Amino acid sequence: MKDPRRQLGDHGEDLAAAALKQQGYKILERNYVTPLGEIDLIARQGKTVVVVEVKTRKSTRFGSPQEGVSVTKQGRLRRLADYYLKAKRLTGSPVRFDVVAVTLAGDVPQVEIIQDAF
Repeated sequence: MKDPRRQLGDHGEDLAAAALKQQGYKILERNYVTPLGEIDLIARQGKTVVVVEVKTRKSTRFGSPQEGVSVTKQGRLRRLADYYLKAKRLTGSPVRFDVVAVTLAGDVPQVEIIQDAF
């Protein structure tokens, strides 16, 4: 049996990946694990490598999902992106950090892609 938080996160990542594909992103990696941590999604949009943090919430009672991407998390994602780019020999590629905010309140999930979030 999966942890309910992990199930929520996986569902949000599925919705995020589908929304990104619909917007023309090519998903390169899901749950890319490094010794430094994990990147939810890595995509490509044109020539740009896009590091995507997915935040999923059942409601906005404690704020919007994107508010959960703290300055500390942003720094960690930058380090993880550097690791990925070196590992894949893509260090010259342009990089962007997007956040996908998924809210599951109500009947229809709300998925917002925030490009160049930080």
